[in-house]
Order: sequence, then structure tokens, then C-alpha cells
Amino acid sequence: MSWDAVALVVLVAAAFAWIDSLRARERAVAAGRDACRRYNIQLLDDTVSIAGLSLARDEDGRLRLRREYRFEFSDTGDNRRHGTIIMLGSAIADLELEPYVLR
Repeated sequence: MSWDAVALVVLVAAAFAWIDSLRARERAVAAGRDACRRYNIQLLDDTVSIAGLSLARDEDGRLRLRREYRFEFSDTGDNRRHGTIIMLGSAIADLELEPYVLR
């Protein structure tokens, strides 16, 4: 195998990983928006940020990429609270919101 072929394989793998990460982030943003809409709170900055990346097993025992995203929301409009979204592969595994008072 020539160096050109190896470089091409590495480039294609990197592009696949980048596209997969963009899709996972889009799903996390959508999950954060849906949770905020459901609880009548405001998703701040309309975004999430990656906080961790590791390997984990899903319910079927298959090895998946585990991504942890963090975001901020406000329940009053003048404060910032924290939320976390855990994804296994492309599926939402968990979504947690920092405790706040329902109004």
C-alpha cells in the first residue's frame, strides 16, 4: 500500500468522523431545544458544547462513541443554569437539567 493510499484512507476517515460529530451535535441541540420548550424555559445561546468523548456500551452491549454535551438554560430570564446531554452513538441516552423552581 502506497503512502498516497494511506493518506487517502486517513483523510476519508477524518471526514467521516467530522460529519458524524456534526450530526450528533445537531441532535443534541435539538434535544436541548425540545427539553427547554417542554419545561417552558429558555435555551441560552441556542447551542451545546462538547464536554467529553469516550467509548461506552449501549443497552445491547455494543461499543458506541459516548459524547457528553453541556448547555445553559434560564428559568427566570436573568440567570444561567446548566444542563447535560449524553449521547451513545447517534441516540440520546440521557438529558439532565440542573434543578430549578417551576413557575
